[in-house]
Amino acid sequence: MTDYAVVNPATGETLTAYDTFNDQQIEDAVAAADTAHRNWSRSSTVAERSALLRRAAELHRERREELADIFVREMGKPREAALGEVDFAADIAEYYADQAETIMADQPIAILGEGSGVIRRDSLGPLLGIMPWNFPAYQIVRFAAPNLIVGNTILLKPAPQCPESSSAIEAIYRDAGFPEGAYVSVLATNDQIAGIIADRRVQGISLTGSERAGAAVAEIAGRNLKKVALELGGSDPFIVLSSDDLDATVQAGVDARLDNNGQACNGAKRFIIVDALYDEFAAKFTAAMAAVTATDPTLSDTVLGPVASVAAAEHLQEQIDGAVKQGATLLTGGTREGAFFAPTVLADVTAEMDVYREELFGPAAVLYRVADEEAAIALANDTPYGLGSYVFTTDADQAERVADRIEAGMVYVNLVLADSPELPFGGVKRSGTSRELGLLAAEEFVNKKLIRIG
Repeated sequence: MTDYAVVNPATGETLTAYDTFNDQQIEDAVAAADTAHRNWSRSSTVAERSALLRRAAELHRERREELADIFVREMGKPREAALGEVDFAADIAEYYADQAETIMADQPIAILGEGSGVIRRDSLGPLLGIMPWNFPAYQIVRFAAPNLIVGNTILLKPAPQCPESSSAIEAIYRDAGFPEGAYVSVLATNDQIAGIIADRRVQGISLTGSERAGAAVAEIAGRNLKKVALELGGSDPFIVLSSDDLDATVQAGVDARLDNNGQACNGAKRFIIVDALYDEFAAKFTAAMAAVTATDPTLSDTVLGPVASVAAAEHLQEQIDGAVKQGATLLTGGTREGAFFAPTVLADVTAEMDVYREELFGPAAVLYRVADEEAAIALANDTPYGLGSYVFTTDADQAERVADRIEAGMVYVNLVLADSPELPFGGVKRSGTSRELGLLAAEEFVNKKLIRIG
């Protein structure tokens, strides 16, 4: 029996199937992670863990071609984007190797009385990571790297369509010198995952995925008094208030919408344009989206490949068709061939339509016309999500005002695709409960132990 298989979305061909773990294999994985924590984590130094993680970064770079080919097969990522993801994963691992001493340094406390006090960071134990399919390396390393530095051990459950990349990345950590159990890939069923969450040896759970999956995992974790970190969906606003180069702003919008075949949680999805710029922006943006063709992801010049599966394309088609049926205007696209979905732009969406509050996970954008800054902020915040956001303006004071009032975990002003290892990633509202990347990531699963000396 298997739930794990590589199905090339560009061709529909099932390339490889992997057996789901049996219960004994699950027990062996949890036991190995627990043993590694009790032994290796407790005896290793910060410098030793940093050196291992640095080697893992090197191996990502050495195997970048192999890894990129896997990502293309598993989820249709354009090959150049896949290579870029491997490079970014290596940068993240290297960042945490560089920051290891800072992360683990004692934090002195100014004592009101006599004596001294420090906060000392200590590992918790084995952690379960439940990962999505859209970034097979990036999603894993931003969870695993800071926690391995802390000394936590990792049980990694990949998405069902990403078993090959999961195996390849597990091999990287093993070949880097991490001991058995420090990083273990588990091909588990949902029922087995529930059991792992409940296991007393497992000390925390990190999930990146859908709201539905996040709610289910959080419910089980709550019953078992386990901390859970959630990175969920997003419907990020792209607000245009003014521009001294509208062509560049339009291109930034297209880039932010089509990145990763339109399947990035923090991709720009709702384009909110002030009235004075709306008509020109809409015409240029629609033309630029229509000029992009979804094509073979193995080609070096491909911008847009297929969405990750035919099922995903069918769901996006239902959302677009439903929006049009409810009165939205289709400016371009709205069609698919298998898993290849044409870049799509909707307009005239109102709050009564389903798509107004849905996330479009694919190469589809919605345009909104607003009167002014105040209306733009109100519309941007009128969503159950609060992950990222983008603000374009030539007014520095306005940028500060708007950024301060946006209900999101991240605000990018006058730039897109600017994620970097040192920048924390995460959201509010139904977009999640935690932060990854940056130094904040190492604070999620750590015992901040007080040591007070009289």
